[in-house]
Order: sequence, then structure tokens, then C-alpha cells
Amino acid sequence: MMYEQFKTRAEGVSAEVYRFAAKDAALAWLIEFMQREGMADTPQAYALWAECSFLDGMDRTALEGIAGLKFDVTRELAAEARFGISQMEWALADTGTLVQNSTAAEQRLVSSLSTIHIALMPTGGILPDMPALLSRVNPRDSAYIAMITGPSRTADIERVLTIGVHGPERLVIVFVDELGGEV
Repeated sequence: MMYEQFKTRAEGVSAEVYRFAAKDAALAWLIEFMQREGMADTPQAYALWAECSFLDGMDRTALEGIAGLKFDVTRELAAEARFGISQMEWALADTGTLVQNSTAAEQRLVSSLSTIHIALMPTGGILPDMPALLSRVNPRDSAYIAMITGPSRTADIERVLTIGVHGPERLVIVFVDELGGEV
């Protein structure tokens, strides 16, 4: 039920939401999605993947062999990436907001400098609302919490909406049941 509420809210602010039972199915879809969207080993076309638990147990050698997929996150590479992939810890069902402990700079770089941000999310990390989140976040463990609701958008004084000025133009959220999280 909370997944459906989150999906409705997130799609209401132009995010794209998908769900998979297992990591291998999510990975196959991710690779196919990025290749369909033009992933290549050139600036403005490659994907940059920040370290996360989704990658635990994966064959990194095979992944590094995919043209356009990189794992060495730097500011320079992030600024030139078409796709930025990071993992979130929580999702707020009532607002469609993703929440990430972004203490690691790599998480912030891939989620804010790329054109398309792909957010990996454990389905079990969906929370009903902000009070539920605040009961779980320990400030001593999280120096930087990022909250993301839809793709970047801004409007000028004349209310002309522009997408992607201060961050990604697209937000693609991939829920994976197998990643666990709090239920």
C-alpha cells in the first residue's frame, strides 16, 4: 500500500517509478534502459555509479566491461555524466520524496550533477511520512541528509517553469524488494 502511495506521489511530480523483486532483474533493466537512452563511453553519455549496497555480490569485472559504465566517481566525471546512479535509504509515501544519507560526497555528486538520476531504493525503506523518518535518523551518523522530490525544477518571477537547471532533468526511481530495508 505505501509503495502505491509513494508511486502516485512521485509520478505526480514527474519522477519515473519502477519495481523489481530481485537485484538481477533490476540490473538487467537498468543496463537496457541506459543503453536505450544512449549510454556510451563519451562525455554527456556515460553513466557514473556511486558505491552502494546494491553492488554487493555483483561481478564488478563484468559491469566494468559495459561501455559507458563507470564506478570511479570524481567531480569532473560527475559533471560530464548523463546518468548518475545512487542508492537511497528511505522514501516518504505521503510526498513521493526520496531520502539519502549523503555524507559521502560521491552520493551527492552523482545525484545532483548528472542529467538523469537513477535512484536505487530498497522497497522495505518506504516510510509513511516525515515523523517516521525523523524517528530513524541519527544526526551523529548522518552529516548530510538529502531529500529529493522529483526532477530539478525552478520557476522565475513570471512563473515560467524550467526543468533541470539546478540538478537532473529526470529522476528514475528503481525499487528492489530484495534490498530489504525496514518494513
